[in-house]
Amino acid sequence: MDSSQRVRAIMSFVQAADAGSFAAAGRVLGVTSAAVSKNVGGLERALGVRLMNRTTRALQLTEEGSAFLKQARVALEALDAAVDTIAARRSGPSGRIRISTSAAFGRDHLMPVLPGLLSRHPGLSVDVDFDDRVVDFVRDGYDIALRGGAIPDSNLVSRPIFRINLALVASPAYLARAGIPQLPDDLARHALIARRFLGGRVSAWNFRGEDGSTTTFDPTESAVLTLSAPEALIQAACDGAGIAQVGVHLAQAHLRSGALVVVLNPWHLPGTYEMVLQYPHRALIAPRVRATIDYLTEAFAADPALHIPLAALDEFAR
Repeated sequence: MDSSQRVRAIMSFVQAADAGSFAAAGRVLGVTSAAVSKNVGGLERALGVRLMNRTTRALQLTEEGSAFLKQARVALEALDAAVDTIAARRSGPSGRIRISTSAAFGRDHLMPVLPGLLSRHPGLSVDVDFDDRVVDFVRDGYDIALRGGAIPDSNLVSRPIFRINLALVASPAYLARAGIPQLPDDLARHALIARRFLGGRVSAWNFRGEDGSTTTFDPTESAVLTLSAPEALIQAACDGAGIAQVGVHLAQAHLRSGALVVVLNPWHLPGTYEMVLQYPHRALIAPRVRATIDYLTEAFAADPALHIPLAALDEFAR
């Protein structure tokens, strides 16, 4: 099998693995399903192992096929990056960038900086999905994801954008009606608004003790609302539903307007969360992706709304 046949065979194998059938892979590649089957069969003979088990309904990767698929993706991505690099030298980065981000962060912080990205690199086009779910970069075809919270270790590169500081907030109208909590124990007598993540876990509230210890409080015991979207927590707190734990970067406009105030600031711990820009480990990063990563990192670093010092919360505390 010469090099050109090998590339065609690898592309057929990767597309068949992704699409789940030779027919679907053929439609993507613009060839017949028989051609895809022939290419994959030739690749298996050249390697001396079976990569896929075929049935009339599905394709199932063998153990060798799964291992080969990972390496094949790296090889194809390197070829794409090499082509993009040469093109970028002639006319600058070009092509489509797919970004996954949460609705709130995407609306308030990503969208305002995209015109600057497109002005700097007119050859780019940007496709953004506003979704809080964890995405599969390879399966879903994303180049970059913007994610916040306790970021687990993964096979992705994570570049920190800013630390997400949390605060307890409520509306002045609610506090006038229910009173201002002075100690964490007072929360048991208040209406609380809890945050539930997509996986079902509820975000706990942490407090510092006088002896320097940390105590964890479960807000669901007194929760009148449990919401999954952080912007919904902000709205519920502004509407006087109760006390919520929210990101300072999301609440800062409402704090400045007086719609929200901070409570239990001396006791509440701001958390150890961060917002990161993630992208897959790759042998080569395409110029369009590298240019976007560099621009977004620079733009977010210059956004004052993302870097509010904790000391500034004293101004809004009750």
